[in-house]
Amino acid sequence: MDRREPPQTDEGWYVLHDLRTIDWDAWTEAAPAERERALDAGVEYLEAAEAVEDADEGASAVFTVLGHEADLMLLHLRPTLADLDTLERQFETTAFARFTEHTGSYVSVTEASGYTGAEAYFDPEQEADPGIKNYIESRLYPSLPDADFVSFYPMDKRRGPDHNWYDLSFEDRAELMSGHGDIGRSYAGKVSQIISGSVGLDDFEWGVTLFADDPTDVKDLLYEMRFDPSSSRYAEFGPFYSGRRFSPTELDAVLAGDPVGVDDADETGISDEGAATPADAEAEHGDAVSADADDGNGRDVPSELDRLGVSLPDKGVALVVYSDGRTEEVDEEVEGLRGNFEHYDSHLGTEVVADGEDTAVVSGWETDRAAGIASGFLEELPGVTGYLQGSLDGGESEFHPVGEGEDMAGDQGDEDGDDGDAHSGSDEDAAGIREELDNRGIYAGQPHGEDVYALVLYSAADVEELREEVDSLSDGFDRYDTHVKTAVYETADADPAVVSIWETEDAANTASDYLSDLPDIVRQAGDDADTFGTMGMFYTVKPEHEDDFVEKFDTVGDLLAEMDGHRQTDLYANVEDDCDMFIASRWDTKEDCMEFFRSDAFSDTVDWGRDVLADRPRHVFLA
Repeated sequence: MDRREPPQTDEGWYVLHDLRTIDWDAWTEAAPAERERALDAGVEYLEAAEAVEDADEGASAVFTVLGHEADLMLLHLRPTLADLDTLERQFETTAFARFTEHTGSYVSVTEASGYTGAEAYFDPEQEADPGIKNYIESRLYPSLPDADFVSFYPMDKRRGPDHNWYDLSFEDRAELMSGHGDIGRSYAGKVSQIISGSVGLDDFEWGVTLFADDPTDVKDLLYEMRFDPSSSRYAEFGPFYSGRRFSPTELDAVLAGDPVGVDDADETGISDEGAATPADAEAEHGDAVSADADDGNGRDVPSELDRLGVSLPDKGVALVVYSDGRTEEVDEEVEGLRGNFEHYDSHLGTEVVADGEDTAVVSGWETDRAAGIASGFLEELPGVTGYLQGSLDGGESEFHPVGEGEDMAGDQGDEDGDDGDAHSGSDEDAAGIREELDNRGIYAGQPHGEDVYALVLYSAADVEELREEVDSLSDGFDRYDTHVKTAVYETADADPAVVSIWETEDAANTASDYLSDLPDIVRQAGDDADTFGTMGMFYTVKPEHEDDFVEKFDTVGDLLAEMDGHRQTDLYANVEDDCDMFIASRWDTKEDCMEFFRSDAFSDTVDWGRDVLADRPRHVFLA
């Protein structure tokens, strides 16, 4: 049999999981002065370790351990084995150590491998992308998240007669690891990890340390991974140790049986450091969850830009969007959005970078509002798991997870079955959104009986100028499944209009922020006071009847001019398709409008339209 190709690896800090039980009998029988000396010594040691006073770099934390295996777990990461050796022996010299027994330990070293897809990083003849380099280094030199719960376990890859990991080809192993990592990525913001290799250092091949605020997130993750072939066929697991982090200053509470933990981290002094990396740390060698973007713990936008090798101005707001999609695919999608973004003076730049095997998109804006609008589009990119939003000058950043189905479409509201009422007026939230849009000169509503939502605005700009702007926006909108169409319409005696139709109100509301930046937006003709408006939508005229339809509209227009409460009605045609039309009307009151809809003249017109229209028109009530 041919020798199989091993993945290339790189190593970082050495890791020691130091497990100890407390001799409770000795502790309770000791004199108070002796307990005080031991407590002081224990706190001093733990505080010095967390401050990394013994080395140039590294990290440490202490945890209570649930169950009978141990009472305490000391976790240390240091640049060398010598550092760990010294740190371990220093503990044994403390007065507190005599009240503990060493019941277990695990020695390993942080590791990144060629399974991550970062081949250029491991090839000395290639120059690795800065984003990949930063990603790998964040795995090798991680910080410790301040999550409440920790789960540590060692593991092997199976070498059995039926399933032998090491007999698989590199390509098969990489494919299995990629699928395994997909599960981990779905727990972005919930669980983070440190993966360490231990071949030749301890009894198993790898150590996996998982961090979470909710222990059930770890349970759910590992349970789901059990059904993945990488685990079900090829993984063997050692003992599991579950614990809760506490601050060194809480050691007295631990020994007194009092509550401890990171729920009150500011008071306990626990560091607010973040996880090793907010990007996906691919499931390296087994049940390893991605160290995806956390909940903002210790993460800020400037540090992420530095990690990814992206430069933006010092002032403004940036989004860092995390995706498990292929960089080339995401970049192709972003290219269309970037063209739209660059129409706005508030846009500082948008860049796509490889983040290990995954992808990050960095988008900078001058204001929070502009960044918030952009996030509605960026979170719809392929494979997005969440995004970090924060100030470029180092202010507070917030992580926003993007779950399955949380896209631009949002949840569709209930349809309104009343012929005389607008869907958008059927609940307070929708009414509030419509009022906000109206203040910006955008008319909004849902055609009766339809599962789409329409926006209409009017502009005093030249039609060709408006068309150019709208074409650019429409190209970006087309990337979203919720977008039906956006087009410019014109009429002889009024300003041109832009109609944008979406499948949901949420999607339309997001799009409205972009539409509101179109040039020279004005109120609809006739809308100079408290009035009621309608849009007659979906007038798709059969080509052979286009002239007939226009002539009929003129006839109906003459009738409308004689009706009480009528202000203005205009027939608009799509500048790119003369047979695509809509009718905009303004009335003094809703009752005036409904009087027309109830008239014989309207009924006759509807009957006539069945022969000349390719589809049934529907109306949107605007106010």
